[in-house]
Amino acid sequence: MFVKQISVFMENRAGRLEEITGILAENQINIRALALADTSDFGILRLIVDSPDRAAAILRKAEFTVRENEVIATEIEDRPGGLHDILTLFSKAGISIEYMYAFLERKHDDRAVMIIRVEAAAKAVKILQDAGKHLLTAAETYTL
Repeated sequence: MFVKQISVFMENRAGRLEEITGILAENQINIRALALADTSDFGILRLIVDSPDRAAAILRKAEFTVRENEVIATEIEDRPGGLHDILTLFSKAGISIEYMYAFLERKHDDRAVMIIRVEAAAKAVKILQDAGKHLLTAAETYTL
């Protein structure tokens, strides 16, 4: 029930993000979701792409520092309180969230997908499953 995410560490300078997206585009790799965090010196680009292994290899060949992580992809209702419901489950279980980001599904107007990285991933998956939340497989996430 995990999805592979790639994280790219990059200098915080003009054109660096464009370079990464250009490499992915040239290689027909589709970005499904992304989050960018930066400081004054560097940034971390977190990506869900349709071909994570190939994307990681291509970016490494282009001399980017790439890390692969497993994250949770779960559907939430796209309504006020949809995210709060998930966060309440985690809070009650004492699960800390390292980071998260979202994207909308094309298939359902009333659903969004949250990409979540937590400290206790197996426990978080069980909590979500027990609550009847839909966890997306890697294949589902890469093709949304």
